[in-house]
Order: sequence, then C-alpha cells, then structure tokens
Amino acid sequence: MNQRQAATAAGWHEPKPTALLVLADGTALEGFGFGAGGHAVGEVCFNTAMTGYEEILTDPSYAGQIITFTFPHIGNVGTNEEDIETVNMAATPGARGVVLHSAITDPSNYRATRHLDQWLKSRGVIGLSGIDTRALTVLIREKGMPNAVIVHEPSGRFDLDALKKEAREWPGLVGMDLVPMVTSGQRFTWDESPWVWGQGYGRQDDPRYHVVALDYGIKRNILRLLASTGCKVTVVPATTAAEDIVALKPDGVFLSNGPGDPAATGEYAVPVIRKVIAHGIPTFGICLGHQMLGLAVGAKTMKMHQGHHGANHPVKDLTTGKVEITSMNHGFAVDRTTLPANTEETHVSLFDGSNCGIALKDKPAFSVQYHPEASPGPRDSHYLFDRFVGTMARHKNT
Repeated sequence: MNQRQAATAAGWHEPKPTALLVLADGTALEGFGFGAGGHAVGEVCFNTAMTGYEEILTDPSYAGQIITFTFPHIGNVGTNEEDIETVNMAATPGARGVVLHSAITDPSNYRATRHLDQWLKSRGVIGLSGIDTRALTVLIREKGMPNAVIVHEPSGRFDLDALKKEAREWPGLVGMDLVPMVTSGQRFTWDESPWVWGQGYGRQDDPRYHVVALDYGIKRNILRLLASTGCKVTVVPATTAAEDIVALKPDGVFLSNGPGDPAATGEYAVPVIRKVIAHGIPTFGICLGHQMLGLAVGAKTMKMHQGHHGANHPVKDLTTGKVEITSMNHGFAVDRTTLPANTEETHVSLFDGSNCGIALKDKPAFSVQYHPEASPGPRDSHYLFDRFVGTMARHKNT
C-alpha cells in the first residue's frame, strides 16, 4: 500500500495531483495546476527575485524556459496591464511555464486588475504549485538546468511515458535561435518614459539623440529609460540590414536582450553588428546584445551550468571599483578567456567571476550582461544609460 492509498484507507482526503513537471532524466514532480491547461517543453531555471513576477514572466528573454521562483509566495500584488515587459501586447512571448511552492496568493495591491491565475490563463502560461522548490533549486545548482515538460491536466490523468520521452528528446537551448518568435515584425518609434507614482507613464517630446534599437526581444523598460535620457528610439526587427540601420542616421545603436543561444542568433546578427561598429556608431548592448557584441569582436560564448536569474546579483564595475546589485537573466555568457586584445573587460560577477561587461578600446561600443533597466530589480545600474548618452554626445561633437 502506497502513501496515497494509506491516506485514503485512514479516511484522509488526499488531493489528486493535477500538474506534473517531468525532467529529462525521468524524474516526475507532482503538484497542483493553475493558469493555462495543456503542456509545454522547456529548460527549467530558478529565479531568486522576491518581486516583479509579472515583469519576469513577460520578459521575452525567458522564451523557451520554465521558471521556478525560489520565493514561496507569488501573486500578492496581482497583475495589471502596465507592468508587462514584452513590447507586443498581442503576443505571449516569455516563460513557457511557472513553478511555485505555495498556491497563488490573492492580490492585495491597489493597482491589481486581475488575479495571477486568470492572467496566466489568458496568456497561455502553464503553472504548477505545491512542490518543494528548494529541492528543485538544489537539483539545478548541482546538475544544471534540466530540460523538462510541464503539464496541467485537471483530470489528473497523465501519459507519463510519453511525457518522459518528450522531455528526454527535446534538443535544449544550445544551438537554438529563439529571436524570430519574439522580435517585432516591423519598424516602430518609441517615446514613452518611466512610470511615476500618481502620474503613470510620461512622454519624451524633446529628444536630443536618435537611437536605433535592434529588437532581439526588447523589454519596455529599456525603451523607457532610453527615452528618459533624451532619446528618440526607432525599434527595428532583428534581421534589419546594416545598410538600413545606417540610412536612419542614428546617433547610437542599441543591441537588446533576448532568448536562446547567442551563437545561433549571431549567424545573421553578428555581421550586422560588425558593420555598425566599423561605421563608428556608438553602440550599447544588454544581455543577448552583450553576448553578440562579444561574438562580433571575436570572442566566444558558452552555456552556463545554472545561469544567472534574479534581482540580487552583485557585479563589480572595474572602471570605477564600485559594486552594484543587479538584475540578471541569462543562461549563456561571454567566455572572458577569449576576449581579444582590443576589448576591455569592464564588469565581473562577484558570484562566480564570470564576465558581465566589455568595452572596445578602439571604437565607441560597450555592453553589459545584466539588465540595468531592472524591472524588476534595483536601480544601481541606471547610470549606464547616461554613459551611453555621454558616448553619443562626445561622438556627435567630434
């Protein structure tokens, strides 16, 4: 007699699992489903942020991933339409699934318009709660980020063998270009500035600089911070040719965050970035954009063991000696040992010493691995947008 049968025989009510997380090694974790029904396959990572779950779940960089939140209580501020980070409000790029320790907390924030459960249903994101997320986090730390299938079936009937097979046979993120599913389909301009309590979002009506942003899965708050520092922003699709970018006469070019393997996306993105750099246009990259700037100058990227996902990662700025607490979301990194002689390492992670920033010595181009726009996270790194504007100003005056 197993544990569930014994509980039934004793007259206890044992809730029936309605969701599973099935790992590629065959491990099956039972829980209770919420959000959308169905199933999805992806790479499981853990995120240590205590706030900003809506922004995290709509970050296009999480495409192809299932997020386990280490913070046990999620949902307390509900959801709203203002905190979504994906630019295309009609699309649902972002995490494929979410794993929680506890059942979703009821919303208590005055800005909430919907319960997280209903919001996830509307966006087609599958959820699972009721498992030991600490144990899953330890597993990821020890064995790396596993491929898995997350499934929500209210009847509690699962074809476990088929789910194990699907998890085992999914190829994983290495070699996978996910940018086509998150990039914008056409060019557009952006002038919205950051949210202010009691006022909402503002508008940039007197820009001093023109920035062309290559959209590999860009976040709204990046665009807002560019606007707030005096920039008119033209967002272009990831496959835009270098000649078309130069024809827009930008004062600067921004390389955005995004999902997947940078080496795969770099097949078409790196030649464009090299031409932009050759033109001497000030260039600033974040996350995937950082990795592809590294590839463009001759460095290599590598898959990380557990990745960096959270809003509490310490990074040292080697150019100033200051330490900043940053927001991170990446499973690949630039291999610092492959950086060429014309490239300076500007930032390093104080967790594991991995590369977190570079700058070219002979061109006005720099990038960081983390998310200085936060959303969610601390604002320690907002200065990087001012640094970009300063670079454009100096270049414009030469």
